[in-house]
Amino acid sequence: MNQYIDIAVNLLGSSLEAQAAQVIADAAAVGVAPLILIGSELDESARCIDLCQQYPQQLYSTAGVHPHHASSWQLSSIEQQRQLCAAPAVVAVGECGLDFNRNYSTPAEQRQAFAAQLALAVELQLPVLMHERDAHDEFLAMVQEYRPQLNGALLHCFTGDIAQAEAYLALDLHLGVTGWVCDERRGQALAEAVKIIPDNRLLLETDSPYLLPRTLKPKPKSSKNLPQYLPHIAEYVAHLRHQPAEELAHRCYNNSLRFFGLE
Repeated sequence: MNQYIDIAVNLLGSSLEAQAAQVIADAAAVGVAPLILIGSELDESARCIDLCQQYPQQLYSTAGVHPHHASSWQLSSIEQQRQLCAAPAVVAVGECGLDFNRNYSTPAEQRQAFAAQLALAVELQLPVLMHERDAHDEFLAMVQEYRPQLNGALLHCFTGDIAQAEAYLALDLHLGVTGWVCDERRGQALAEAVKIIPDNRLLLETDSPYLLPRTLKPKPKSSKNLPQYLPHIAEYVAHLRHQPAEELAHRCYNNSLRFFGLE
């Protein structure tokens, strides 16, 4: 059985929380372990760390403030985040970045929180897990400023086209690919872009419970995406890249181990 690491699971603060134990077990049963839990705000990050302690070596977490929650960023936030990042289960700063699609927080608030978290990642020499939506140019400029000092930078849930992929790869970013690539309506540009991502820069994720792959057969009764579906995404990406599925799974697994320091 191939091994996989789901590098982005929204297990807490989502519809999966009530069934967390089952989600973890079902994923492990198909070779998806460990799972990287996403901390999208500081209290949630703390809860993710607590859950990781119940599942050693099965769960790891990020600790950060998503751009949707950037309005909650205060002067005290950086020290709170620094303390969270000291937990052994935390493998990356984030999720942080820019999202100008919905602007739940103002662009100015997003920039402030993102810059502070990039600086913290540099200070702690932890990798950073980032989010970008409808903010490509400004996101690129901010990351470019910090990239030389960062110990690993990942744009998770990449949904862009070849030109955007090339720009991010030029900054030596890792790119996380989700079931978005399986969507014949919205994922066509990404389906082309995944073909140019170097073997050592590609990571796989579900971003569950969001982005259920539309190519799953039989179609699940629930619309919730689950980490156990990651092998399907891997096989689909391998087909697009004309690679054996086992080879792609092996490369992405090792990429994830290296990126998050889990070797």
